[in-house]
Amino acid sequence: MRALKIAATGMTAQQMRVETISNNLANMSTTGYNARRAEFADLHYQQMSRAGTVNANDGTVLPTGIQLGLGVRPAAVTVQLAQGALTATGSDLDIAIEGRGYLEVSMPNGQPGYTRDGSLKRSAEGLIVTSDGYAVAPEITIPDDARSISINASGEVYAYFADAAEGQLLGELTLASFSNAKGLEAVGSNLFKETEASGAPVVGTPGEDGLGTLRQGYLEGSSVDAVRELTELIEAQRGYEMNSKIISAVDQMMGATTQLR
Repeated sequence: MRALKIAATGMTAQQMRVETISNNLANMSTTGYNARRAEFADLHYQQMSRAGTVNANDGTVLPTGIQLGLGVRPAAVTVQLAQGALTATGSDLDIAIEGRGYLEVSMPNGQPGYTRDGSLKRSAEGLIVTSDGYAVAPEITIPDDARSISINASGEVYAYFADAAEGQLLGELTLASFSNAKGLEAVGSNLFKETEASGAPVVGTPGEDGLGTLRQGYLEGSSVDAVRELTELIEAQRGYEMNSKIISAVDQMMGATTQLR
């Protein structure tokens, strides 16, 4: 009976939806995290009687036909790009991106990574790095005797010293944008990699060419809406239960068939 396998695909789909929701809720406090949404598509159909088939000698055709669906399949888990709320931290090396764009970092394998997590740190060598120690590109080194650091909205990094009133320009942070940011590959640790679907990165100055600006002393929070996630969790749970009831009904029907005398 087809219904048994169809209901099984439905249960698998709802399970995947619950797993996606659980990942969103687990990352409610993750800096710069964007919620994901599971998307599904129907499976192929068996054409028991095709629409438009000639049904009589006078040329009468079937207006609809008979198409039996075979269930559901996962189509995508899409990132819902949205600006998270900004939280003041007061730290010199905490920066939030207001608008489009990603910070570029150098990963250990030499490939570039991209992140919206602006919780930056200072390495032993004075380099500005991420929480995992990946250097931010372009590399900027903070002198040991710097009293404080200032980062303006355009990404210019200034160091202030005890014996000078004016700041010294150390470098300029840039932002990268993609024609299809949803096509980036998440690799964990708040990092993304470029893919063929995302397109090549376009690097520019913050505040120009549609890129966002930087705000020092703030961090971007997660864009997860807890109320929406819990509502969808209830929907997914009910969908799972209904598909399981179909399996129970089919089992009873098959049991009745085997009991025929």
